[in-house]
Amino acid sequence: MSTPGSGPAAAGTSTGIRLHAPAPGWSVDADVVVVGSGVAGLTAALRCAAAGRRTVVVTKARLDDGSTRWAQGGIAAALGDGDTPEQHLDDTLVAGAGLCDEAAVRLLVTEGPDAVRRLIATGAVFDTSAETGEIELTREGGHHRRRIAHAGGDATGAEISRALVEAVHDAGIETVENALVLDLLLDAEGRTAGVTLHVMGEGQHDGVGAVHAPAVILATGGMGQVFSATTNPSVSTGDGVALALRAGAEVSDLEFVQFHPTVLFLGADAEGQQPLVSEAVRGEGAYLVDAGGVRFMTGQHELAELAPRDIVAKGIMRRMQEQGTQHMYLDARHFGAQMWEQRFPTILAACRSHGIDPVTEPIPVAPAAHYASGGVRTDLHGRTTVPGLYACGEVACTGVHGANRLASNSLLEGLVFAERIADDIIGNPPVGTGPGIPVPATGPLQPAEARYEIQRIMTDGAGVLRSAESLRRAAAALEALYATALTELETRGKTAVPGTETWEATNLLCVARVLVAAAQRRAETRGCHWREDHPDRDDTDWRRHLVVRLSETERRALVVTPTDSADFPSVRVPLSSHSSSNSSNSSSSSSNSTRSTDSLEP
Repeated sequence: MSTPGSGPAAAGTSTGIRLHAPAPGWSVDADVVVVGSGVAGLTAALRCAAAGRRTVVVTKARLDDGSTRWAQGGIAAALGDGDTPEQHLDDTLVAGAGLCDEAAVRLLVTEGPDAVRRLIATGAVFDTSAETGEIELTREGGHHRRRIAHAGGDATGAEISRALVEAVHDAGIETVENALVLDLLLDAEGRTAGVTLHVMGEGQHDGVGAVHAPAVILATGGMGQVFSATTNPSVSTGDGVALALRAGAEVSDLEFVQFHPTVLFLGADAEGQQPLVSEAVRGEGAYLVDAGGVRFMTGQHELAELAPRDIVAKGIMRRMQEQGTQHMYLDARHFGAQMWEQRFPTILAACRSHGIDPVTEPIPVAPAAHYASGGVRTDLHGRTTVPGLYACGEVACTGVHGANRLASNSLLEGLVFAERIADDIIGNPPVGTGPGIPVPATGPLQPAEARYEIQRIMTDGAGVLRSAESLRRAAAALEALYATALTELETRGKTAVPGTETWEATNLLCVARVLVAAAQRRAETRGCHWREDHPDRDDTDWRRHLVVRLSETERRALVVTPTDSADFPSVRVPLSSHSSSNSSNSSSSSSNSTRSTDSLEP
């Protein structure tokens, strides 16, 4: 028997796996390095810097190019008359299908309203009522009340990003843009000592370098690019999850990838980032219909089109299967031109740019990969199982989302847990014993073109509809990609040339194999994990989490550990990793679990 969070991995023991990359040619020293520039990363950076911590922000593109700026719907919080955190909690738990950590959700909904108010004080401007001057609130799927604050109609993420980026510039926080994070640096005792990264293009730094810091906050966003069609930007290649796994951290619930029900359908062969049609459109009264104009969600759920996203996505897929079509329609012609132009200008422009006018015709829609509910496992302070390594936002698994994220809880989670991480670093500064120790790279890099093969494999075998056979095929195909590259390395001493595209492809293969392994194990349908061969939810055997880490053995095996209950297992960080003894997780007690091991090389 083993306990998640205990043993070598919890002590920060590295797996010994690193990406092939040149040695760092430059370095920067800091107290905190934040990797990512969305709502989570910039909120954490601002709070740490305000407390006098030397903070460096590393981001893969420009500061405002992360996933946050693409968020259309808004941010959920109990801000309206008659709404309460308890009601928000209830809706979140229902959407999470039995796997939310209630303590984490309670923190989210109780601390959320004030966190939003602090965001407003930072400079974010939300839409307000012309009559009352109060923040306008709308509804989205799974919410029984209007509690979604929005900005610019359907440009909430862009407004939040603008405000935070301006605040970071005003605070004079050091930033390193166009930088792909490579690996975590660990000191001799297995504590975080910084990161290595590669800066693409011109600037103060160029090429591979290092930021040395005893605290690293992963806020790298999602991994939607593991599928052919996604709402995620091209930078969302699972870099943070792959880095954490290589560093010895644990991940959880990676099989729960949310497919947004209403993504603009651009054809069966469309690839890359696809235009999202926000759930807020349905919140304002749009209907889902088939080609005959028949509403098909009525009667399937009490909230019909506003049911939780997994239910709506399944409803769309079932209707598509029944009718042999590739998409359904979202009908909002009854909004009229004025409402479309004022409330949803971004979506209106996106549709019209693809030859569709929502004012006069229904919008063709189909599900596409949208959000990873699982990720790097943390406690209620954002601490991972590697001392000094924190995670927040989509890259993290805090226990808030369970098996399916409630609409518009993502921005709130990033906000709330970023503040909690900053407070933990300020109150209990991680301590290090020296610079990171270089570890030789092991395992091959994937060629750049492997990215598209991985996406095809995952879309075919581990998309919205999954089965034992489809997942077996996906696992075998992913294994073949790795085996081919490994043979080249072992027999000819060759691997793909280190560079942004090969590092991204290697990270995508790592997270894809973890996702498929977890999906194979979870023999039930729950939340956004849909197994055709196990169509029912199984609370007796599967109301539990899957915790995954890479083994420290030479075999580099993937260790998949089901917990023995629905309790979110505690994260145990050694007392020596902080300057105080406040290092136990308050979310729940640890649970014994049965370990199984599957082969994986990242």
